Amino acid sequence: MFRHTDYMQFDVKPEKPDPVYARKLQELLGGAFGEMTVTMQYLMQGWNCRMKGKYKDLIMDIATEEIGHVEMIATMIARLLESAPATDATENALGDPVVAAVMGGMDPQQAIVSGGAPTLSDSQGAPWSGKYVVASGNLLADFHANVAAEAQGRVQTARLWHMTDDPGVKAMLKFNLARDTYHQNMWLAAIEELQADGVEGIVAPNDLFDEEFEEHASTLWHLSDGADSDKGRWIGPLPDGRHTGQFLADPQPLGDRQSGPPPDPKLYVTYDGAMGEPRTPSFGTEKGLMGKLKDAVDPDKT
Repeated sequence: MFRHTDYMQFDVKPEKPDPVYARKLQELLGGAFGEMTVTMQYLMQGWNCRMKGKYKDLIMDIATEEIGHVEMIATMIARLLESAPATDATENALGDPVVAAVMGGMDPQQAIVSGGAPTLSDSQGAPWSGKYVVASGNLLADFHANVAAEAQGRVQTARLWHMTDDPGVKAMLKFNLARDTYHQNMWLAAIEELQADGVEGIVAPNDLFDEEFEEHASTLWHLSDGADSDKGRWIGPLPDGRHTGQFLADPQPLGDRQSGPPPDPKLYVTYDGAMGEPRTPSFGTEKGLMGKLKDAVDPDKT
């Protein structure tokens, strides 16, 4: 059960309308790392949590707070759209052909679809998607995703803070930045606590360590031109306490040459017959130009 109060968590009072900025602010509402994403991500994680107690309670506390953040951003966008599109801010912005081409003023959907209110979309008008949500049922994996979501949301909020001079908008964003800072630290602390508690089925999936190719669980393959990737603490004892990171300076491929299967003739894929025909005894043997070249070099090779 959820209850709603008319009072918002923090004041949402812009000094004046600004439909151009309202369009930018849509990113914090319906973008991949916006408030709608973290709201639904935390709610789904909480509802999927199979274990009563501090972790589930914590998730649901933050999830419910995030519903209020959706309301705050949505309300701010609506107030920034007041009197749009006939506002000085929009007219001034559209007076510059470059700005007009890039921004186009307010999002037309805000006027046409929602009647001068926000839409559940990002700053480009792309609809919000449930595909943004991470809720695996594994709390350790999910909490790492939550740290990333809060970090990305905080970066975008900070960028938007620099894009406005409106003191009322800045005040709300400063509050949101502070909450993002706490939530990020909270998920990091929860990760540490999960690991300390060692609850089976939560700190996971350690039961598959013995099934892994152990020699590939602790090696950094040096595959770039950079010279310093072996300078970090990932070379040496690793955080799981089980593995020791090592540096492989000249890694060699372990697999065969990349090639797909021969195509179905009915699909009309460009093909020289190099790997034989599908579903025939010759399948997998090289034919065509490459096969002839290899036969000439090594006729006895099968």
